[in-house]
Amino acid sequence: MKSRSEDSFRGSFHGIVRMEDIMKKAFRALTCTVAGVCIISGSVLGTNAASQGLPAAGAGNLKTTSRGSQLPGAGVSLTLDDYYAEAPESDVDVIGNLVPSVKSEYKDTVIAQVDNYVNIRDKAGEDGEVLGKLYNESAAEIVGEDGDWYEITSGTVTGYVKKEFVVVGSEAEELAERVGHKIATVNTKTLKVRENSSTDSAILTLVPEEEELDVIEVIDGWAKVSVDNDVVGFVSTDFVEVRTEFVQAESLAEEAARLQAEEEKRQAEAAAAAEAARLADEAAKAEAEAKAAEEREKAAKNAAAKEKAAKEAAAKEAAAKEAAAKEKAAREEAEKEAAKKSESQQSAPQSTGETTGMRQKVVSYALKFVGNPYVYGGTSLTNGADCSGFTMAVYRDCGISIPRDSRSQASSGKEISLDQLKPGDLIFYAKGGSINHVAMYIGNNQVVHASTAKTGIKISNYNYRTPAKAVSYID
Repeated sequence: MKSRSEDSFRGSFHGIVRMEDIMKKAFRALTCTVAGVCIISGSVLGTNAASQGLPAAGAGNLKTTSRGSQLPGAGVSLTLDDYYAEAPESDVDVIGNLVPSVKSEYKDTVIAQVDNYVNIRDKAGEDGEVLGKLYNESAAEIVGEDGDWYEITSGTVTGYVKKEFVVVGSEAEELAERVGHKIATVNTKTLKVRENSSTDSAILTLVPEEEELDVIEVIDGWAKVSVDNDVVGFVSTDFVEVRTEFVQAESLAEEAARLQAEEEKRQAEAAAAAEAARLADEAAKAEAEAKAAEEREKAAKNAAAKEKAAKEAAAKEAAAKEAAAKEKAAREEAEKEAAKKSESQQSAPQSTGETTGMRQKVVSYALKFVGNPYVYGGTSLTNGADCSGFTMAVYRDCGISIPRDSRSQASSGKEISLDQLKPGDLIFYAKGGSINHVAMYIGNNQVVHASTAKTGIKISNYNYRTPAKAVSYID
């Protein structure tokens, strides 16, 4: 395979002579007769050499032209000054192409195209020790070649991959635009997200400083970004910093650390879920005990009241026996009165009261599904849900019934101000004055919500976009 320096030498004449020397000697050798303008051929030295039988690149011999003088072949040790010193009146037969070629920003990029990953080895051969892995559609930079192998660097790994498992050149450039992830970071206090790429366009929402937005494309000073699954707009590139991220290679040590971290996270999540279940069970037991104690207290009061009434009736009866007939009539009347009082003394209806620990139960349950997919129209907490499907399903599994769509959820329940928010309450967002997204407040100025198909169910700052309304379904 030819090296890049050999190919580029045949396509250009860089570094052999200086521009002013070429122009000086060209004007000295040519007489310009067409409209007073000298036209210098853009043909490269290799072309003229081929037409006149000149030596190939790097040759040291000379060839006599049709004028009888000698032109130098391609070679950095010869200059046109040598030629003109020998034949000062000769026409210029060869002038180098002085226009530099434009190279792609991905000219040294390779992107893996495999089912899973390709091994990165410490030398160019399948007997080389495996240093790391370049996963499918991950990118690396070429630093050299060795036969059927590229020497690459990606992330913290530098080594060799077999060429058949990666793409380069135009294929890599086209693939890079698709697999690269562009992110815009807000670098102003409050950024306006507009409906179209114009400062005259309507404002869809406001985004705070340092918030990161997914970039769909960048056109003429504007970035088309996704704020939520249902909010896509434009921001000026003057107020964001756009970067492109690729998935990088992973060393064997990094892979082991990642797998260990994933396992630790899984165990931590399982422990957190178990703890949440324990707390919920304890809260339910405490609630049941409190209710039982209340019922025992009411029963004791009723028993005391009945005992008192009975004693009063007995006293009246004893007094009636010692009295005359008139007293007897009075006693009977007293007994009737006592009977009426006894019948009227009944226990008051019991109130269920507030569910102890319900807010904690709702939030802990909702957080179990962070990382699960977003599916438009879905209500499954594991297989996919949209924003209102997520909040409806969490409330449903905790014993609270709310409407299905975000607008109905916003119009039901008890409306509260943002400074009255408590964990488990719902925050609503609007587009064009109409509610179109809902999230659950979890405390510490954060919400959990089903955001987009790319990010799924995630945690965000409650004001990652402008809140429109807050509603509570938990007393």
